[in-house]
Amino acid sequence: MSSMISDLMHPSAYPDTPKKITLAQTHISTVFIGDEFVYKIKKPVNFGFLDFSTPEKRKYYCNKEVELNSRFSKDVYLGVFPVTFDGKKYAINGRGEVVDYAVKMRRLNDDDLLKSRFEKGTVTSEDIRRIGNAIATFHKKSTRSKEIDKFGKLDVIKFNTDENFQQTEEFIGDSITNEQYHGLKDWTKEFYKEHKELFTKRVKNGKIRDCHGDLHMEHICLTDPIIIFDCIEFNDRFRYSDIVSDIAFLFMDLEFNDGEKFSDQLCKAYLTQADEKGDDQIYHLINFYKVYRAYVRGKVTSFILKDPAVSDDKKNKSRETAQKYFTLAHSYISE
Repeated sequence: MSSMISDLMHPSAYPDTPKKITLAQTHISTVFIGDEFVYKIKKPVNFGFLDFSTPEKRKYYCNKEVELNSRFSKDVYLGVFPVTFDGKKYAINGRGEVVDYAVKMRRLNDDDLLKSRFEKGTVTSEDIRRIGNAIATFHKKSTRSKEIDKFGKLDVIKFNTDENFQQTEEFIGDSITNEQYHGLKDWTKEFYKEHKELFTKRVKNGKIRDCHGDLHMEHICLTDPIIIFDCIEFNDRFRYSDIVSDIAFLFMDLEFNDGEKFSDQLCKAYLTQADEKGDDQIYHLINFYKVYRAYVRGKVTSFILKDPAVSDDKKNKSRETAQKYFTLAHSYISE
């Protein structure tokens, strides 16, 4: 992988010959950012809930990524291109053997991202209203089926949270404290006991849909119309969810970044547009899913600590970020 990365840092490796290539890494992808286009290659990893271990699987999920994201960003995802090796160098759509696959995207203006606007202090209440309306509109028309309904059942949701606790146990004392881990685990178990009927009601009322699954500030572009991108393609279980679980990710992310005011505004705008009743039950559910979303972010950020391709400096920053997510998750159960 290291030699592939080295070769793909050269502009000559691309059919559009960009002037400069910038590298970005996540726990599951290596991203090459050019002047006009972005190429994303999935890492050959298998976390159980995600399996990119073979070229065939990576190709399948690359195509899935393009298909699913086209639901709300039609001109951003441009297709899947082969990564080739001619015996000397790796390239995108070059000569030689096809060794991997890359999703090609139109590069979005970083200044238009909700995260960037938020950091500059230029987000307005009207921006938040537009986001709430855009997400509610998507949720209303998103796919629902008997198969998808199954993912709103208590045993499936419990499977997700049990998996989270199993996969983060090794990080106790590192990115999560013992008190946080056991406090959140016990609270989650108790929530299921007290609100069992609520999950059944949500399924019955058609609230389980094919959603986005990774709806946070860096995946929303404040253009006209609003662009939402980078949904979860690798596991239907994380995308098929209660619509409130989907939007709760964004509530949590705003609060993670000290944007409680905007989170409250977004909640009101979304609940109104999505025809959700503003009763205590919906707010209990929102809090539950904010806990869940913060915990998932803490978990996936912790995975970076085990990636040998990531520098020690980035690992230290990732550790601090994961600790902040777990602290936020615990704060929701302490209110």
